[in-house]
Amino acid sequence: MGDIEVSNVMLAFGLTLLAGLSTGIGSAMAFFAKRTNTRFLSISLGFSAGVMIYVSFVEIFLKARTQLSAEYGDVHGTWITVLSFFGGIMLIALIDRFIPKGENPHEIGKVEDMTEEQRKRKTKEKRMMRVGVMTGLAIAIHNFPEGLATFTAALADPNLGIAIAAAIAIHNIPEGIAVSIPVFYATGSKRKAFRYSFLSGLAEPLGALIGFGLLMPFMGPLLFGIIFASVAGIMVFISLDELLPAAREFGEHHLSIYGLVSGMAVMALSLLLMM
Repeated sequence: MGDIEVSNVMLAFGLTLLAGLSTGIGSAMAFFAKRTNTRFLSISLGFSAGVMIYVSFVEIFLKARTQLSAEYGDVHGTWITVLSFFGGIMLIALIDRFIPKGENPHEIGKVEDMTEEQRKRKTKEKRMMRVGVMTGLAIAIHNFPEGLATFTAALADPNLGIAIAAAIAIHNIPEGIAVSIPVFYATGSKRKAFRYSFLSGLAEPLGALIGFGLLMPFMGPLLFGIIFASVAGIMVFISLDELLPAAREFGEHHLSIYGLVSGMAVMALSLLLMM
């Protein structure tokens, strides 16, 4: 590998690293949040759900379908895309079953040692921690193929790689919020909130490294399309099963919807600006 090729690899990895670690910008929101501000929490969770739902259907699912349809035709390509989408939902649903529920009484100590108010508070804190963990897991899975996509694009065309990295960095800012805010409200620890969000972003450069070392020889339209369609399903499931219910529970119904619509609008604007 020559000097130019090495420099291209370093540039591609650097762009992927910056895009992934932009989740830290979103996680910094936890440092400005007040622990008792449930209105902020409700809007933030709704906002994050809006981002994830919009980008899943408008960008990721469409990208998967385009890849697969170009390779296998419209009918077969669409079938593979839809099956992969629901396969992603099934995968994250199975993972969800193995994560301890916050409502588990064994997780919150002895019942007789707590007042009713304390039990409710502990249950909510456990639920918020679970929301943060599940969201971080979904975003990490999402960032993995994104890292691979950013890396390969930058390796082929540095200018294209810069544009894609910038778009993904914008996406990752509200995703950082989605992880850090629930963890902060569950633990009261700003350090822990930042750490969880930061770690979820590390999946981006990890995807680049593993993709370059292991998957590149096998990567093609079929595998790429399946990965992206599955990621879309995972993000939609997390939004509907975790983020929106939690947003409604911790705030007024309309606040979560306002956050949802705002998240969709911000993501739509970011995509338009990067066209």
